[in-house]
Amino acid sequence: MKIVVCVKQVPDTTEVKLDPVTNTLIRDGVPSIINPDDKAGIEAALRLKEQVGGTVTIVSMGPPQADVALREALAMGADEAILVSDRAFGGADTWATSSTIAAALKKLDYDLIITGRQAIDGDTAQVGPQIAEHLGIPQISYVEDIKVDGEDALIVKRKFEDRSHLLRVKLPALLTALTELNDARYMSIGGIFRAYKKEVKVWGLEDLKDTVNLANIGLKGSPTKVKKSFTKQAKGAGEKFNVTEDEAVEIIVNKLAERHLI
Repeated sequence: MKIVVCVKQVPDTTEVKLDPVTNTLIRDGVPSIINPDDKAGIEAALRLKEQVGGTVTIVSMGPPQADVALREALAMGADEAILVSDRAFGGADTWATSSTIAAALKKLDYDLIITGRQAIDGDTAQVGPQIAEHLGIPQISYVEDIKVDGEDALIVKRKFEDRSHLLRVKLPALLTALTELNDARYMSIGGIFRAYKKEVKVWGLEDLKDTVNLANIGLKGSPTKVKKSFTKQAKGAGEKFNVTEDEAVEIIVNKLAERHLI
């Protein structure tokens, strides 16, 4: 089975800070990691490879420093890594990002594509499903279990709000993985040495010119326009009253009436 896993390098925190002037993420001083959902996707791919054979290729779109994340994936056991990186891809929203990654995937031979459900720095959960739409293949999101069913299909357990769905999907297909799908393995010492001996291929705009739509890349190809970004403001301590229950009810009702809520 030929498996491609799409990963993103993200800041190692969910408490991201924003530059009040540029409205962009402040990444200085914040270490980067493989997005947790994506790491579960890597582990799922490696387990499928161990079960049925095949190869695992890692694809990431990002700046040159994303090479570190790709080498971590190689050290975990992936066979190949590709970094999609070019200034022309900068400033992309989810649509432009998925368009660019899909253009790269069109150059690869695959049976299964795995992405994370969502990235902790954006929380959109849009890129994976959009990639599937660009490629015209079936998709299952919020995956919490995967079983092989014959040579060309999978049985997938999909997490839903108050239950789970058990679905059969024919390959090729795309799955978006939850962190709860598994416990990702650690890099081995030998794996780290091997990872830094391997080549991480870098594909730029020139490499994708036959498969990418130039109108759908980078900032100019992004239909989403961010008007303003801001951090959540801390709430004040509020008012405290040392009163009886009946008095508390009266205070609450009066407060609600003052704000025209009742």
